[in-house]
Amino acid sequence: MPSQRPDRIRKLLTDLVAFDTVSDRSNLALIAYIESYLASLGISGQRIVDETGQKASLWVTIGPNDRPGFVLSGHTDVVPVAGQTWTHDPFKLIERDGRLYGRGATDMKGFVAVCLAMVPDMIEARLKTPIHLAISYDEEVGCVGVRPMLREVAKRPVKPLGCFVGEPTEMKVIIGHKGKHGVRATFRGLARHSSIAPDGVNAIEYAAELITEIRRRAVQLAARRSQDGLYDVPHSTLLTSIVHGGAALNIVPDICTVEFECRGIGITESREVTDAIVAWAKAEIEPAMKKRHSDCGIDFEEILDYPALDTQADLAIVTLAKKLAGRNDHAKVAFGTEASLFASMADIPSVVIGPGAIAQAHTPDEFVEMSELEKCGDFVARLIAHCATA
Repeated sequence: MPSQRPDRIRKLLTDLVAFDTVSDRSNLALIAYIESYLASLGISGQRIVDETGQKASLWVTIGPNDRPGFVLSGHTDVVPVAGQTWTHDPFKLIERDGRLYGRGATDMKGFVAVCLAMVPDMIEARLKTPIHLAISYDEEVGCVGVRPMLREVAKRPVKPLGCFVGEPTEMKVIIGHKGKHGVRATFRGLARHSSIAPDGVNAIEYAAELITEIRRRAVQLAARRSQDGLYDVPHSTLLTSIVHGGAALNIVPDICTVEFECRGIGITESREVTDAIVAWAKAEIEPAMKKRHSDCGIDFEEILDYPALDTQADLAIVTLAKKLAGRNDHAKVAFGTEASLFASMADIPSVVIGPGAIAQAHTPDEFVEMSELEKCGDFVARLIAHCATA
């Protein structure tokens, strides 16, 4: 790797980490920083702003606009640091023993920093095939920001040849991941003084029936292990993740909310599993509640939804990813990414490959190895060479 490239990556990652872009906050300051950086190199992009005006994605093209090219995709938002014990300011990048520490260093500002650091090389190469940067928001809360960007991309006359999503894979080529569907169930009971508990309708107790059924079905899913040995967790998973209910020890609880999710191997399996649970609850639990009192029942709402990724191993984008990464293997993972939306919404074949390890994502003292960023830089450098001659 050219000696100046690691310094560019460090500088850009230091600046990106300094922006507090936890998903419940605006990312506009970070987007403006990237736009300013690109403008200094003579490059502009298309900003796609959300309906609140407080979030934006950025679509950037380096090279010709009239030819199909390749996408490098990364998100700007990070998960919260609240409740975590950090040994330093999480929004100040610290380098120690070859590791760069900071919130988002792995997931996934490290990849974004590498891509931005390589823009001067892209310009100098006079690309014949374009490289697009797709920089999104709110990936951590359901792959929200990439969707309006993909709708804009779909309007363009030329569709990209493929997409590389830079989530942390230790630069392994990932061709599949599970889909996810999350649901919130709100149980509406009837409050009464606990001394006359039989006159009330206990929302928590009815919610417990749902939780028990979710657990029962989770065990069934685990028993049906996939024959696809590429997955690190070789079966679909289902769990209850959040429960809220009750006001005081001496009050029959009238409200209880339960959030649950399925991560399915099949393209639409996660939604199919949760839909079946909702149908079961409406048939088995809700009638009993309404029998006690007509105003009682269960309200269901979708929290998030994205499909599974299943890129065929013999596709050109997979072959190219292996060539650029200098490896011959591929794998599948349990965690989700925006790659499945590039594939399903825009018909852009996609793989996931990026620096860092998923085990470091979302943790206190999150870090990425500098060596991983250098490997990613080499990957992008080979992509630039490919696009300069293709």
